[in-house]
Amino acid sequence: MIETLAELERTHDELSSRLADPEVLANPKLYTEHSKALAEIVPSVRLYRELLDVQRQLSETEEMLSGLAKDDELRELASEENRELLSRQEQIEEQLRHEMRPRDPNDKRNVVLEIRAGTGGDEATLFSQELFRMYNRYAESQGWRVQIIDLSESSVGGYKDVSAIIEGRGAYSRLKYEAGVHRVQRVPNTEASGRIHTSAVTVAVLPEADDIEIEVAEKDLRVDRYCSSGPGGQGVNTTYSAVRLTHLPTGIVVTCQDERSQIKNKAKALRVLKARLLEIERARAESELSAERRKMVGSGDRSEKIRTYNFPQNRVTDHRIGLTVHQLPSVLEGNLNSLVDPLTAHFEAERMSETAAAKR
Repeated sequence: MIETLAELERTHDELSSRLADPEVLANPKLYTEHSKALAEIVPSVRLYRELLDVQRQLSETEEMLSGLAKDDELRELASEENRELLSRQEQIEEQLRHEMRPRDPNDKRNVVLEIRAGTGGDEATLFSQELFRMYNRYAESQGWRVQIIDLSESSVGGYKDVSAIIEGRGAYSRLKYEAGVHRVQRVPNTEASGRIHTSAVTVAVLPEADDIEIEVAEKDLRVDRYCSSGPGGQGVNTTYSAVRLTHLPTGIVVTCQDERSQIKNKAKALRVLKARLLEIERARAESELSAERRKMVGSGDRSEKIRTYNFPQNRVTDHRIGLTVHQLPSVLEGNLNSLVDPLTAHFEAERMSETAAAKR
């Protein structure tokens, strides 16, 4: 690992020099690429340099200890310093192992979140609304920003579908395992006989694309403008502020009516469109037969569940890792770490195992 870190340090210094090069400064795309590459390795290089400093201090204190008599008053002070340095060295090495583990390159991206009611009619739309509220609360606890792009309500006040952008460092790394079919089991308010119903909601979690990765030409877009619907008052409902973008080469359609400004709505819709195009490119690069987004959400059928929220038993079960927590109200309030942390640990361990096997 030390050799790898030394190489990272050399790369760090080279990138820092390149960022001061007038030729790079004059090229926004190249400057952004170098800046991102540098930002990726800065934490590891800082830890590596701190480790070298601690090791130098350890060498000095050990040399001092070897020259002190057992009854020397300075010996205890030197021994205490040595113990602290050894503890710090162990902490840094653990942090470095964490930093150097195989990573998903999308982990630091913002998220495009799409939630749609599946099987279950009105009850599915109500749970779709609750799931969106859950992710909204979780985003607030993480210090992330949520911007609604499009929202379609049902006749009972639930959400047929809702799209949003979640902005914040590490948003994708924490939410990517939420993608799939979420099943709910409970007695709906409209059920007079008290029977438990099972409904399903699909969740898609897409990493937001950078402008330098996905370029969308204006000639490839059809832009439709129309009056927004739903709550918002006269200023929203009587002006042509809502925007529908159709990407002609792929047929992808994105709508946004959240803002009063047509320009802002178009900009938001374009961000979602680029995220969907990035997902198609990634699926194509991985030679998959279907886009990753469709694999995430399936058809919305109850049998394709990744997680079940059972209200009568106050439990949430993640079927991928066999984890059950009896804290359903807390989870729906956005306290998701009891699920996110074990899922992250499980899939990271899988990735590291696959990487090690590939090296052998």
